[in-house]
Amino acid sequence: LEKKYDKICEFCKKHKTRIHYVIYGVLITAYLAVVIAACSLNFQRVLPLFIITVLAIFFICWDFLIAKYEDRIAAFFFSGERYLEKQWFWLKWVLCATLIITIICWLIFDTAKQGSRQLISFGGLVMYVLLMFTFSKYPTRVAWRPVFSGIGMQFILGLLILRTKVGFDIFNWLGIQIQTFLEYSDTGAKFVFGEKYTDHFFAFKVLPIVVFFSTVMSMLYHVGFMQWLVGKVGWIMQIVMGTTPVESLVAAGNIFVGQTESPLLVRPYLPYITKSELHAVMTAGFSTIAGSVLGAYISFGVSASHLLTASVMSAPASLATSKLFWPETEKPTVILRSGLQMAKGESKNLLEAASQGASTSVLLVANIAVNLISFLALLAFFDSALSWVGNLFDYPQLNFENICAYVFMPFSFMMGVDWEDSFIVGGLLGYKTFFNEFVAYERLSKLIHNREKGGSMYIHGVKQYMTVRSEVIATYALCGFANFGSLGLVIGGLTSIAPSKKKEIAGGAFRAMIAGTVACFMTACVAGMLTVPGLEVPCHILLGNAFNSTDFPVNSTELVECCQQLFTSVNHSQEIFPGGNYSLSSWKGCCQIFDRPAFHC
Repeated sequence: LEKKYDKICEFCKKHKTRIHYVIYGVLITAYLAVVIAACSLNFQRVLPLFIITVLAIFFICWDFLIAKYEDRIAAFFFSGERYLEKQWFWLKWVLCATLIITIICWLIFDTAKQGSRQLISFGGLVMYVLLMFTFSKYPTRVAWRPVFSGIGMQFILGLLILRTKVGFDIFNWLGIQIQTFLEYSDTGAKFVFGEKYTDHFFAFKVLPIVVFFSTVMSMLYHVGFMQWLVGKVGWIMQIVMGTTPVESLVAAGNIFVGQTESPLLVRPYLPYITKSELHAVMTAGFSTIAGSVLGAYISFGVSASHLLTASVMSAPASLATSKLFWPETEKPTVILRSGLQMAKGESKNLLEAASQGASTSVLLVANIAVNLISFLALLAFFDSALSWVGNLFDYPQLNFENICAYVFMPFSFMMGVDWEDSFIVGGLLGYKTFFNEFVAYERLSKLIHNREKGGSMYIHGVKQYMTVRSEVIATYALCGFANFGSLGLVIGGLTSIAPSKKKEIAGGAFRAMIAGTVACFMTACVAGMLTVPGLEVPCHILLGNAFNSTDFPVNSTELVECCQQLFTSVNHSQEIFPGGNYSLSSWKGCCQIFDRPAFHC
């Protein structure tokens, strides 16, 4: 038996590769058979799985072809690349002229269709680029390719997601799936904290989501999926924007992980990067948020699809602002894409990876909790002290939010926020910059809930909620870690990874925070240019506010749509309108607008 066993072991070692191929072949065949069987039963139901399968097959084939025929592919495109280099002097002017004409035409047609509000957002985008250029470290050394290509990638991503039905539906579907996925954390929270765990919403509902998400991310890192995904996104940005491999990979990593975790992907190369690359690494961390806290913001009630879009769009924006604010003046040493080896997880198996992910989230959860306790307590103290000072001058309503509102109001208005809402968004930007984005998103969620509940827009002269457009722009502007609390975190985290760069990290961190803030503002400007929100408030509230005033309202598009919805709600039964939300004045007003016969009115 022992001899037979040794022979079998020897045979397995000798033909190890072939055996693996056979096992993988059987498993893949079985999986494809299951997918085909499911498709034959109900294709609509299995459509998401079918799309994921097709994408997986495509990328597996792509990686195989690149690995085997990389030299031939490079040789095939080499002649075209040389031709472009020779003709680039006049070709770049043709491209610039075409780009300018396209932008002007798009602005004219879009303004004619959507209104002039998009022009303010475009003006804000131009303003932020000019400000970054004016205060650049080396204005004469700016390489414009990363800047314009980064803004172009932002615009194309925004156009696909916010203006096309397919893109919007895909990201909306992803947002719904993530919300559904995050709700599974409720099972663990309910078991640990009891049935009434939602009574302590933030501690027992929001923070367990951070633990759950951290566990899942650790497992994805262990199997190598995250490294593969980050590598693909980083490669695209490197090819399009002309940035170096290190800064491209870190910017791509920041879409999914935090500002101190993403540099770990390229840890061996950090001691050899230039000052501009280091600045780009820090800026990428400040201009995006981590996947773990993304789940927490979604649980607040902030739109999941807009948060996902903001995370993706801010990655190229971070490289654009970084290269504008601190241009490259040295020769990068790490330039070969094939030479980069991303760090792998230390866990030995999937269960250990899950356990490590849960354990490492403890520090993050504790950090979030204690920071919120201290920041909200400090905010209450500042508000009380400022109110006391204001009371001395007969202005008791003076508080931290009012001061921030006036400081940041011009910036929020230039993003495309409505004038009446620009002070509210300015206050949110102040909370985000001087405290953290958790406080800001918590305030924004209250405004969103107030709008969804309806009611009076003003109480004692204070606005209770904003328009949907302002909420969307605020969601994009707040989606980043650029605040003074994160400043110390980045300096400490990067210094521990690359001690030899301690001086450069400390010297460039503040500029990186400003660049990260502006990157978020630029993303918000692009969102303001492309967002086409539906009705701002529920129809029964809109009609009630419109027809309860003394003056008869103007026949706006929203008013007409709501009246049409009101009339189509009439059915054959005695129930004339759903839930009895519409008042008699709404019916009378809509009858006057449409001049309907007595059958309806």
